[in-house]
Amino acid sequence: MTTIRVVLADDHAVVRKGIRDFLEEDSDIQVLAEAADGEQAKQLIQDHLPDVVVLDIRMPGATGIEVTRWIREQMLPVGILILTAYDDDPFIVAAIQAGANGYVLKNAEADQITRAVHTIYGGQSAVSPAITQKLMSHMAGATQPEKLVEQLTEREQDVLQLAASGLTNRGIGLQLKISDRTVQGHLASIYSKLQVGSRTEAVTTAIQLGFIHLPDNKG
Repeated sequence: MTTIRVVLADDHAVVRKGIRDFLEEDSDIQVLAEAADGEQAKQLIQDHLPDVVVLDIRMPGATGIEVTRWIREQMLPVGILILTAYDDDPFIVAAIQAGANGYVLKNAEADQITRAVHTIYGGQSAVSPAITQKLMSHMAGATQPEKLVEQLTEREQDVLQLAASGLTNRGIGLQLKISDRTVQGHLASIYSKLQVGSRTEAVTTAIQLGFIHLPDNKG
């Protein structure tokens, strides 16, 4: 049987080792390389052009969702498995919309994750049952499922990026030359789109979805 060539990306070395060990217990899977952040993942994917890439969502440099979008933009023939601890609806939908072929939680059994790699290599999607149930529930309750996670406008991203840097509404307004009230309006729209209720949640969610980046002063 043909060997399935895999690139693995996760920012925790211990987690990577654990995933690599049980993947390579399957004689049909070979882990070619490991990445500790999203940008390194992109480089390794370009260098090795694996059959399947296994991506965590939350990584420095670029999130798993950003890497997924990049792979699809580059039209690379790579299957994508998101392997994460996050089962929050916005992340699931954003990953599938970005072009991921599978979404499995890290608390899944090792053989389930291995099967997911095989399934994606075979050209099919691989989604944990619990994730499928969440997706189906959302689809059933939405007239336009594709809008479950709305893209932020360029100005909304600017506002949230400045909020992530710790600026107050007044500070954001001064930077962007808009009024405090306009800043408040943008934040209200952002909360609605990201399905959150606070500035902290909005910043955290937007970073994990790849809409904004971690401020430089926070690493």
